[in-house]
Amino acid sequence: MKDFRLKGHLAMLGANTMWGLMAPVAKIVMTAGVVTPLLMTNFRIFGAAILFWCTSLFMTPEKVSRKDLLLLAGAGMLGIVFNQGCYIFGVGLTSPGEASIITTTMPLWVMLLAAVILKEPITLKKFGGILLGGAGALILVLNGTSTAMKGDNATVGDLLVLTAQLSYALYLTFYKNFIRKYSVVTLMKWMFTFASIAMLTISIPTWCSTRWNEISNTEIFGIGYVVFCATFLAYIFTMIGQKNLRPTLVGMYNYAQPVIASAVGIYLGLDRFTPVKIVAVALIFSGVYLVTISKAAKPAITDGKE
Repeated sequence: MKDFRLKGHLAMLGANTMWGLMAPVAKIVMTAGVVTPLLMTNFRIFGAAILFWCTSLFMTPEKVSRKDLLLLAGAGMLGIVFNQGCYIFGVGLTSPGEASIITTTMPLWVMLLAAVILKEPITLKKFGGILLGGAGALILVLNGTSTAMKGDNATVGDLLVLTAQLSYALYLTFYKNFIRKYSVVTLMKWMFTFASIAMLTISIPTWCSTRWNEISNTEIFGIGYVVFCATFLAYIFTMIGQKNLRPTLVGMYNYAQPVIASAVGIYLGLDRFTPVKIVAVALIFSGVYLVTISKAAKPAITDGKE
């Protein structure tokens, strides 16, 4: 059982590490003006769909009922189209720093929705853990040194990033039990397929008008990172985390994103290690620990059943 839960924690840490690097990478790619937010969203969704279908060719096929396909279509809308689309558009309009601040609200939405929909109790430890983690994440973000990349419409961008967080919180809550019915690859290939279909109708004009010859090697590398690491691998890790941990605990790992961003900045010499950062990281991990030991965060599975 310890290994079972450890797998979930490691998976969520891996996913949020890759997401923590995505905002600045995506911002750099879109700053050149050739790759629009819609095009970046298309790359993520279409690219991941292709990768998951290719991966499924090497696995035992799973039959999915029509009813479950409809549920997967809904999951694709909440967990991919609205989540990814709103986030990428939001980052394109606001700054990475402001986007990072807003992502710290996601665990709060998950906790509230889990309490209403799944009847998970809001324990003192869970509430305190979310507050501690949120405080630590905000300290890291607000003490960031990079302010070069501004947004053209911060208000709209911030609202879009917030919508992305609410959408993903709904996805984590509504589909907590459903995702255990199928393998990770089966779930992801259908979710991204439905998301691709939804995006296709509004994407054709963008693909036709893009100046493909002006995309630089740096932008291609950034797109590759966003598609393969921050989408394909990150969603696999997230699904593993969802199958092993409760929604509130999964959401808590959002707080790891500013930790990763700060660590990378220190490594590259763009930031420095300070006592404030030590306190912030301590708050974040203390918050995760409190949510982990809270009553509602205990493993949901003992013998394969709830």
